[in-house]
Amino acid sequence: MTKTKLSLIALALTAGLGLLALKSRNAPAKPHAAKRPNIIVILADDMGYSDMGCYGGEIHTPNLDYLAQNGLRYRQFYNTSRCCPTRASLLTGLYNQQAGIGKMTEAENQPGYQGHITENTVTLAEVLKTAGYQTGMTGKWHVSNTFTQKTPQEQLAWLNHQKEAGPFSPIEQYPTSRGFDKYFGTIWGVIDFFDPFSLVNGQEPVKSVPKDYYHTDAINDTTVAYIREFAKSDKPFFLYVAQNAPHWPLQAKPEDIDKYKDTYKGGWEAVRRARYERMVKMGLIDPKITPLPETPAGSVKWEANPDREWDARAMAVHAAMIDRMDQGIGRIIRTLKQTGELDNTLILFLTDNGASPENCAKYGPGFDRPSETRDGRKIVYATEKQVMPGPQTSYASIGPRWASVANTPYRYAKAESFEGGINTPVIAFWPGGITAKKGSYSDHTGHVMDLMATFCELSGAKYPKQFKNNAIKPTTGTSLVSSFSGKPSKGHSELFNEHFGARYARQGNWKLVSTAADSTWQLYDLSTDHSETQNLAATHPEKVKYLAGLWHQWANTHQVFPKPGKQGPSK
Repeated sequence: MTKTKLSLIALALTAGLGLLALKSRNAPAKPHAAKRPNIIVILADDMGYSDMGCYGGEIHTPNLDYLAQNGLRYRQFYNTSRCCPTRASLLTGLYNQQAGIGKMTEAENQPGYQGHITENTVTLAEVLKTAGYQTGMTGKWHVSNTFTQKTPQEQLAWLNHQKEAGPFSPIEQYPTSRGFDKYFGTIWGVIDFFDPFSLVNGQEPVKSVPKDYYHTDAINDTTVAYIREFAKSDKPFFLYVAQNAPHWPLQAKPEDIDKYKDTYKGGWEAVRRARYERMVKMGLIDPKITPLPETPAGSVKWEANPDREWDARAMAVHAAMIDRMDQGIGRIIRTLKQTGELDNTLILFLTDNGASPENCAKYGPGFDRPSETRDGRKIVYATEKQVMPGPQTSYASIGPRWASVANTPYRYAKAESFEGGINTPVIAFWPGGITAKKGSYSDHTGHVMDLMATFCELSGAKYPKQFKNNAIKPTTGTSLVSSFSGKPSKGHSELFNEHFGARYARQGNWKLVSTAADSTWQLYDLSTDHSETQNLAATHPEKVKYLAGLWHQWANTHQVFPKPGKQGPSK
């Protein structure tokens, strides 16, 4: 039997197990008084702060809303503003530069810019395995060096599934080499949702997929299959479910798009205002502290937008991708109920960064973007909005105006260190362990690197000083467990970030921040202005100087500097 057939059989078996989960009878609840919790982390990709219903959005997310209504929502929890850096920080309990991914996945010549999570780190899976946990991952890896072909033509042939070229990254950097017992997903970041490049089962490439394949469904159904397998053991399990949705390209199933065909025809101003009003009504934000920022100067009004039909469709596809993800999360929740594991499972849902303002069509085919489908249909990069988004043959993204809506009430978006780029919605759900009032909010200042300390505390695992003969960097995260009680819990007193020149330093409620395009520091008091609308730098120069000093001290001691091509530390 060929490897291709074996891969397809493995894929079909995994999907089949997921579908069987829906038909299984309810299992009796298992006693777990002294049992350590199962842990599931679900990470969305490029989803905005207010996209979910439970964070003010109009998108239909009943399963995420269920987790929120029966769990805890965080209001100031931070990622690192972009896909792979956030993943590196989340997985290792370190700032992303300490973990080796200061930029993207290219290997560069400085410690903080290796393009993969380095050997002097440990992953959540590696640590939890030492405490007896079963470990599995589904979805987007994106923390390993990406191989490329010798010529652009060979690269496109690889991306288009017209040739095979071996591993997508060094095998020693695959999830199964970093503590995960089981893995199904894509090694690279960007995908075709109907026929993804870099798809592997364990370490074996999946060389073909069924005609009705949709990657979000495959991620969630494989997660269901893993839960059913792990639940047969008395050992607790850890699952990392790294969704690709709703990252561009905008690709969704027609029946999901149809749900939202009229939702966004009223335009971005109306949708943004409605989201904000819902956030205020549900008590998620205080309008006195978090006002709705003015629309950026020069932005096109919806009524004057000549591409209203295309733009309404683009946001409808974005919503459809999130809707489909939520449907799969519902299957995960039902499977936990059926196996008797729900009450003793901690589920954390969060996003890797704010919604993306990119016009991905302008990138064109190449590197990780195909030029045609497997069966030879050309992919249209809709630089002039000449084809509607949604199908496999269209390559497009929502753009800056809808990204601003998705990130309501915050300014800026993915890749920036303003709240719109780094403040992630977080839901914590654990019936057997969270004692805070159901549906309540937490002002605990958290960060994705905190998952390591949290899971060590809950599992009894010890974060190591040495692992596989490597000295391991001390974790920079703090445990979230104190926030689960609902009592006042402060979290981090200081936080920092840097990505492609965008940066911030936060101490208490003071935040110093600058954009990637302009290194001029801006200063905000988040206790009175969480939307970052009133720059106080001119009236508090001493605070600017002090926080800038803290930022440089952090950057020089956490592998931000030296940057590739630069010598010595920052001054």
